[in-house]
Amino acid sequence: MQEAQETSSQFLPIANQLDVGGGCARVHFSPSDIVRRLTASWRGSTAEVVQITRHERFGYWARSPRHLLIASEHAEQRDGEIAIEGLAPSPLRTSSGKLTFVPAGRGLRGWSDPRILSRSLHFHLDPNGPLAAPELSLDNIEPRLLFENAAIWATTAKLGALIEAPGPCNQLYAEALVAALTHELARVHLGIAPAEPATHGGLAGWQKKRVTQYIEANLAEPISLTALAEVVRLSPFHFARAFKHSFSVPPHRYHIQRRIERAKELLASPTLTVTDIAFTVGFCETGSFTAAFRRLTGRTPTDYRRSLE
Repeated sequence: MQEAQETSSQFLPIANQLDVGGGCARVHFSPSDIVRRLTASWRGSTAEVVQITRHERFGYWARSPRHLLIASEHAEQRDGEIAIEGLAPSPLRTSSGKLTFVPAGRGLRGWSDPRILSRSLHFHLDPNGPLAAPELSLDNIEPRLLFENAAIWATTAKLGALIEAPGPCNQLYAEALVAALTHELARVHLGIAPAEPATHGGLAGWQKKRVTQYIEANLAEPISLTALAEVVRLSPFHFARAFKHSFSVPPHRYHIQRRIERAKELLASPTLTVTDIAFTVGFCETGSFTAAFRRLTGRTPTDYRRSLE
């Protein structure tokens, strides 16, 4: 017990000394080389897959101007402890499937003697970012240690997959998921029950026209969820739900579908190569274009062109 207390207190002074106003949103580890990270950034958020690489006792701490959500996918400890400033420390044994939320400016500290090589997802959310629904503010949100929430967990799992499979076509999807994540966090804070599936509430006629015109005008460009939401004067979260209700697909998928439809038109011209067409409709390389084309049409661009002859 005495050894555990010494290990826990060893990292507290370091956590308290971190600069709250610093620009680095990251959980720090000691020793620093015990983790392998994979990072992705989207508007208003940064996310990391954090993998422990060896069986060795380690400490960790964080304090930043961003909210921090940790989703522990696989984590079993022989011993350990985690604490958020203002809450009593909690012992660690098995934390797989658990979530921890650290509000912006609060200190996090802990240590672990790992039984398995743990893997977790870390989400750093800008409190002033554009993705939260205005009526569901994250202001004054309370910290939470090792809690469970099915809606939040499902969203973090989808975002984790996007961290490991980055691509410009995933930008809209990732932003929609982050908007949903902040929305669900706010609902938990306010004690609101999980939302029922919407049966109405699609885009108005003028909104559908304006957003489709915007997508067509910027077909080859990466389009953010926030930009689309601003076109029709909605929050990103409500826009994503309304768009899917109106078009039966999320905004990112609609964008890709329109790119592929444009590519079909261009494939009718024998003077353009498949690579030329891929770049024209906004794909950064031929492989991703071919994969998207096959997924939506069941054939490769070359096969489709042959069918036109």
